[in-house]
Amino acid sequence: MKSIRETMYEIERKTLSPYAFLTENTRGRDVYVEPCPIRTEFGRDRDRIVHCKAFRRMMHKTQVFLSPEEDHYRTRMSHTIEVSQIARTIARALRLNEDLVEAISLGYDLGHTPFGHAGERVLQKCYSPDFTHYKQSLRVVEKLENDGKGLNLTWEVRDGIVNHSGENMASTLEGVVVKFADRIAYINHDIDDAERAKILRPDDIPRHLREILGETNSNRIASMVQATVYASEGKDHIEMSEPVFSAMNELREFMFEHVYTNPVAKGEEKKVEDMLERMYEYFVVHPDKLDAEDRARAEEEGVERVVCDYIAGMTDRYAMNVFKKLFIPEMWKS
Repeated sequence: MKSIRETMYEIERKTLSPYAFLTENTRGRDVYVEPCPIRTEFGRDRDRIVHCKAFRRMMHKTQVFLSPEEDHYRTRMSHTIEVSQIARTIARALRLNEDLVEAISLGYDLGHTPFGHAGERVLQKCYSPDFTHYKQSLRVVEKLENDGKGLNLTWEVRDGIVNHSGENMASTLEGVVVKFADRIAYINHDIDDAERAKILRPDDIPRHLREILGETNSNRIASMVQATVYASEGKDHIEMSEPVFSAMNELREFMFEHVYTNPVAKGEEKKVEDMLERMYEYFVVHPDKLDAEDRARAEEEGVERVVCDYIAGMTDRYAMNVFKKLFIPEMWKS
């Protein structure tokens, strides 16, 4: 009797674009596991990511605004969900593999540091200039999760995770879609958060960009998504049509100038960097203060590598609590 999974693979062959990645063609996992009778391999990867500890921690990691008290600012978790929604919309319109897109988009930021890119800069300074959140995300799914066994994800999902940023390019169109969706998501939701924080007003965005992309968050996302879909339809690559692509990049530069370096949004970053640097130095000198599992890994991989993993995995509030315990004296109580 044909399994539900096999029926899904048959549907993929009949309905997906000739440029989509078919799940049955996966390079597979490093460690073989018996296929699930009702899920595709990429659907299984998505579920493993959603149920892992690193995914839950993203709820309390900074996106742009450091540890905001107000409930409606984005966190690393809400950013990830918005990327996944945008990526799936594009993938469905282009008849690409939605399961693969969803797994990559939910997993690509698992290794992000606390306090956004401020934490990343600290670990580049203290541990290695080669440290990046996307390499750390790959390390999380290959090594750190599941008590050191990793999540044993398929090759294509891991490829999409490690190649979502910068000049890197994933091997599948699905992975490239996530790269586009990430930029579409963060530019627009960061504008929304900046307006909420009264750093930006809607009419601060240059008029010619508003005329091309739209006046609202929803309009801008729709413009960018549609420009990606229409420019990529029937092609073996993903692109965004002009003039939307140029406008998006100009809007990104505007955000770097007016928000990402704004003292209101980033005024506490120096304190954050000093805090994380002091903790890194402390645990390197005092590895006995790490838990037993980390001490065992330190013997194998070196204490610096393990302390880097420990700092990178912290949430914002956990980092502040650890720092308080290590360096802030408590009032004496009788």
